[in-house]
Amino acid sequence: MLASFIQLYKNAYSGLSRNSWYLSAVMLINRSGTMVVPFMSIYCIRQLHFSIVQAGIVMTMFGAGSISGAFVGGKLTDRIGFYDLQVGALFSGGILFLVLGYQTTFLTVCIATFILSFCNESFRPANSTAIAHYSTPENKTRSYSLNRLAINIGWAVGAGLGGLVASINYHLLFWVDGITNILAALLLLKLMPRASVVSTIKKMEEGIQKMSPYKDGIYLFFILFSTLFGMCFFQFFIMEPVFYKLNWHFSERFIGTLMALNGILIGVVEMLLVHNLEGKRHGLIYVVAGVLMGALGFILLIYLQASVFAALLVVILMTFSEMLSMPFLNSFWISRSNEYNRGEYAALYTMSWSAAQICAPVLGGVIIAYGGFSLLWWALFGLSVVAGAGYYWLYRFISRQPGV
Repeated sequence: MLASFIQLYKNAYSGLSRNSWYLSAVMLINRSGTMVVPFMSIYCIRQLHFSIVQAGIVMTMFGAGSISGAFVGGKLTDRIGFYDLQVGALFSGGILFLVLGYQTTFLTVCIATFILSFCNESFRPANSTAIAHYSTPENKTRSYSLNRLAINIGWAVGAGLGGLVASINYHLLFWVDGITNILAALLLLKLMPRASVVSTIKKMEEGIQKMSPYKDGIYLFFILFSTLFGMCFFQFFIMEPVFYKLNWHFSERFIGTLMALNGILIGVVEMLLVHNLEGKRHGLIYVVAGVLMGALGFILLIYLQASVFAALLVVILMTFSEMLSMPFLNSFWISRSNEYNRGEYAALYTMSWSAAQICAPVLGGVIIAYGGFSLLWWALFGLSVVAGAGYYWLYRFISRQPGV
């Protein structure tokens, strides 16, 4: 029995390219140092004595920089290649974290935050393009799942250590975040040979068209539905913990355990799940199932009574929603692109999630102020159903096209 279980894991992780593992290792180092963003609002208020409004504006600068950086990063990826951009973004981000730690005025903090976020987020389209480049059609979804695993483990380590570091000295957060960025760049230079996928008109092969994602109608609908889904998904980390505290009266320690369970389940289950599903049905079918599973989780928050079992059930549903949808969403945008325009496709997908992350707390706060948590869960249920129906419509539309 144990041998069979171990073999399942071997099968799930086998067949991935060495460079896919290297890219995930770089991501793990980079994300393990993610400490500034989770504590930035507290730092602005407690250490810099900014108002709550000013702290909110600083975090908005993070969002604005991330969207701008993703847009420019996608274009640069298709022009100079994913390798150079990843190295440049990691080095510049590391230096800018150190610079940000020494800013004390509201204006300079806002400017430094925007530039830092811009450089940091330009890394994402290049990294996504690199993963696609080093994967095959048979393992591309698992390659992204491995990268997601690295992100989740790194985020858990960074957030956990960040609390300890902040209790000692807030300025250390910027040093740790900056140094891990630079270490990730050095690791990338060490582990991987210099590779460049340059996309220019001169180098384009005859017969290959560089379609812009902004002219791909199917992809634009996909981005719309992904933004709606993202606005719902982020409430799991933004407003759901608040609900557990205020309405279900759970302790912070138990809420933290629930959030940690999400990462643990992803680490243990996702690669096995994707390995067994990949290639058996169209990826959008799994996305629809995942989105609707999340919708069910929101409804349960309305009708279930506060209990450990209820909370665990909802977290498990939301986590399986994530594991079913996220890897196959990545597979879809890859399938719409080629190596000459993949950076821009990756950028637009990244921008949709950045926009959702900015809108989610505003949406949640306004709805709660107007009608309480019950109205929020109903609204998120409705948005999830719309997104799920949209993905299913895309699947039906694509299935009717010749050659699909």
